[in-house]
Amino acid sequence: MEWVILGLIVLLLLWLVVIYNRLVSLRQTVGQSWADIEVQLKQRHDLIPNLVETVKGYAAHERGTLDAVIQARNSAVNAHGPEAAAAAEGQLTGALSRLFALSEAYPDLKANQNFLSLQGELSALETKIAAARRFFNNAVAEFNAAIQSIPAVFFAGSLGFTPKGFFELEANERAAVQTPPSVKF
Repeated sequence: MEWVILGLIVLLLLWLVVIYNRLVSLRQTVGQSWADIEVQLKQRHDLIPNLVETVKGYAAHERGTLDAVIQARNSAVNAHGPEAAAAAEGQLTGALSRLFALSEAYPDLKANQNFLSLQGELSALETKIAAARRFFNNAVAEFNAAIQSIPAVFFAGSLGFTPKGFFELEANERAAVQTPPSVKF
């Protein structure tokens, strides 16, 4: 009888260790996927000053639009965490959309190879960011479901496993991101 009770206790402990290790693994996946997004966002942020300088050469009197892009970029660089980054990146996307709309008024700018190259790189990065965001949100959904499922729900909170936030853009910013800047020849 004692061996049966001891065996059940050992099985219970092993079961708890397996659940704990799964939660740790899922948390690591969330962290890694967020780091992937940050790498893509940094590349995006690094392109923007070059883009602004290129536009400035053709449309220097459009100072308000250029300043808005730089301000939105700086906010995005300083944003930490998925929720803050989503809001800042949404503002940046809107500012970039206005910048690209502005470029339509300057035929010489639209024909500039440097501008077209930067615009193409930014478009490719937008696609990579969207893919990384989908992976991150999937990892967050899986993690949140795991910590809210029985039996983990009974001890996940006390072990420091708390729900993670998604990297979501606000409704009015989704349309701009879903249509990345186009390169026209």
